[in-house]
Amino acid sequence: MSLWRLVLKELRHRKGNFALSLLSVSVAIATLAGALTLLRAHRQRTESLIAEKQAQVEAAAAKMEDEIRKITKNLGFNILILPKDQDLQSVYAEGFAEKTMPEAYAARLADANVVTIAHILPSLTRKFDWEEARRTVILIGTRGEVGEQKKPLLAAVPPGKLVLGYELHRQLNLKEGDSVGLKGRTFTVHKCYPARGSKDDITVWMDLAEAQQMLDMAGRINAILALECNCATLDRLAEIRAEVAGILPDTQVVEFQSQAVARAEARNLATAKALADLELEKRHREAMQREGETLAAWLVPLVLLGCAVWIGVLALVNVKSRLGEIGILRALGVRSGQILFLFLGKALLTGVLGATAGFGLGYGLCAAWNPGAGDLFDARVLALSLGLAPVLAAAASWIPAQIAARQDPAAVLRED
Repeated sequence: MSLWRLVLKELRHRKGNFALSLLSVSVAIATLAGALTLLRAHRQRTESLIAEKQAQVEAAAAKMEDEIRKITKNLGFNILILPKDQDLQSVYAEGFAEKTMPEAYAARLADANVVTIAHILPSLTRKFDWEEARRTVILIGTRGEVGEQKKPLLAAVPPGKLVLGYELHRQLNLKEGDSVGLKGRTFTVHKCYPARGSKDDITVWMDLAEAQQMLDMAGRINAILALECNCATLDRLAEIRAEVAGILPDTQVVEFQSQAVARAEARNLATAKALADLELEKRHREAMQREGETLAAWLVPLVLLGCAVWIGVLALVNVKSRLGEIGILRALGVRSGQILFLFLGKALLTGVLGATAGFGLGYGLCAAWNPGAGDLFDARVLALSLGLAPVLAAAASWIPAQIAARQDPAAVLRED
């Protein structure tokens, strides 16, 4: 009779002992496979949630940035380009530049596709004696923004029309649609601004070409207004100045810093908050993953050790209860190595069967518990289970098998 047939007969003869050993191995491998599968499920769920959260954050950040961009555009222009020889002290005192430059500079700047600024608007500003209204006003000639824009920051004033600041239309009792005289010409009031608490309240806006003609400054402007981009650079003003100087070398750039900083901080805050929320979610999920791995690192070895002890006890009880049978086998010529193989073979077979059942149980329960986690099957876990369980069972049965193999048949039969 072959040794493997003897092993199978041994399993059938000792069904209770075999069932308990098989159950022990199955529990150990189910714990191992279940823990590793749960960790895999959590990792896959984490990756899925983070990817979904990333998409949500990017969408929310884009939407928030667009909304803040629209809001901060109301702050107006924050870059002022002036003639290079213009004294800034005079500009701050008077509110406009005395020096002028060609109107064509604005078109040249727009055609150069400068990436650091947008919404380029040429203008001509002067103090002006409005004889018909008997007062001195600030006259600003402006036109539409140069270059293609989705929506201008400041709408152009149509030819033949005026836009009036609050104090002017209030004191002159003018409203939109009224006619008013200015330097011998008749204009229509296009719009009346509400109070702004600044020089705008005593300002008249009109078409740039008409202002140039009225001031005898054809083709001349004294300022170009622009809006800087929200660039993530260390010194954005230096970059703007360098880029503008390369196109218009005889100009200088002034930044309305409070408006620029408010715009940049508002837009960057949206992105920073969204990224912080995403990073917080990542850390939370990673902490949960580490906690699960720590628990598995303690629980699985303890269960494996307990099952190994239980298998060893069952094997030892089996050997002690069968010393007479072992003596008869030895007397019939069965060698000690064959006796050793009988018990270790039983342990190996128990390990293989227990690993198969335990892996199926552990994986099946975890897959049923996490139906939306995707593919949880991992061939490496199956290979580990099939490799570890027989080794565990054989190691636990090694000492009892050695005891059985070293029995003296004469001594055993004499005791019986």
